[in-house]
Amino acid sequence: MKNKMSLKYIWVLSLVVMVCFFCGCQPKIREEITQFSSLKKLKTKKHPLFIDNLDFQGLTISIDHSLEYFKRVPLERKYHYGKEIYTAAHMITSLETFKSFLEKEPFTKVLNEFIKSGFIVYEAAGNEDGDVLFTGYFEPTYEGSLKKTGAYPYPIYSKPDDLLDIDLSAFSDQYKGHKRLKARVNDSTKRVVPYYSRKQINAAKDFHIRSEPVVWLKSRVDRFFLEIQGSGKIVLDKGKILRVHYAASNGNAYRSIGRYLINKNEILKENMSMQAIRTWLELHPQRVDEVLHYNESFVFFQNEEGGPYGSLGVEVTALRSIATDSRLFPKGALCFIQAQLPDTININPLKEWENASLFVLNQDTGGAIKGTARADLFCGNNNYAQFTAGHMNKYGKLFFLVLKPEQD
Repeated sequence: MKNKMSLKYIWVLSLVVMVCFFCGCQPKIREEITQFSSLKKLKTKKHPLFIDNLDFQGLTISIDHSLEYFKRVPLERKYHYGKEIYTAAHMITSLETFKSFLEKEPFTKVLNEFIKSGFIVYEAAGNEDGDVLFTGYFEPTYEGSLKKTGAYPYPIYSKPDDLLDIDLSAFSDQYKGHKRLKARVNDSTKRVVPYYSRKQINAAKDFHIRSEPVVWLKSRVDRFFLEIQGSGKIVLDKGKILRVHYAASNGNAYRSIGRYLINKNEILKENMSMQAIRTWLELHPQRVDEVLHYNESFVFFQNEEGGPYGSLGVEVTALRSIATDSRLFPKGALCFIQAQLPDTININPLKEWENASLFVLNQDTGGAIKGTARADLFCGNNNYAQFTAGHMNKYGKLFFLVLKPEQD
């Protein structure tokens, strides 16, 4: 439908968007934190102690994925580290230099001296205390079918034909950096309006006409959690695996149903987890619509081989990839986190998690990951990953590393 839109519709679209903005409907951008103030350069005496608790396992793979991203963008593309700017060419040199050093399997002291002498370290602004809240996500596995049946009635939708992606910077440079808008053209009024909400999509009996289902699931709760994770494996008949990945969203604001249930006194804050939400929904089937529709955001998927993929279009790596606010932090960058993780053998949400520090790559973003005090760690696709992602809600520190310019 979008491709068949007339020039008149396009003119209406342009007019409505411009009128909306000149009438004061601009997206609200936080003035106190920008990409120029999201990172603070550290003096060497303020560096954290760089220790990788996983002995660098999987790190070079993740670095290669970021290099794949940087090598397909223009070499002169700019990346902001606070007030400093580095090009994609420099980012490639930075990552390749760090990767080459890892081949020496350095001891902690040697690693820290290498970073001190050759790299600039920045710390994320975080919250008022300088802390960053780390949560986790993973790649879930659900049963599904390529055809709608009584056992599989809930569709995973593809990107709708009538979903418009409006880049405001195309109208004026003053809108550069603003959030892109998702919209549709109302069939009767021919006006541009926000895209359908989750409730409207679920209520539409003909939505499959504009959005062909990719696969069908047993449970709408499974579908909801698949949207939260952004990708997943679907086990079809005879054990065949179909991988689905994020394609687009309806542009409606993401709202946490976990926060909703806490505010409704349905789940205590200290007991909140992905697992707790699922259990509550299973015990209250008559309230599933109420809770799920609170989050008006809706995600559309596509079938792709490989993955899971982050927002850079490259594969994310378990415990080596993070998602941050892409407006504030440099994409693809080498990072270092200080957080907490459960023991790999005795995982228990009631026990104190162990302090952990890891090198990671900034390779993803998410609707709930906003501001300088949020980061989401990709945990993988096994039982440990599911447990960690479901319970992770820990404050820590986030650092960004880049090669000193004179090292080019």
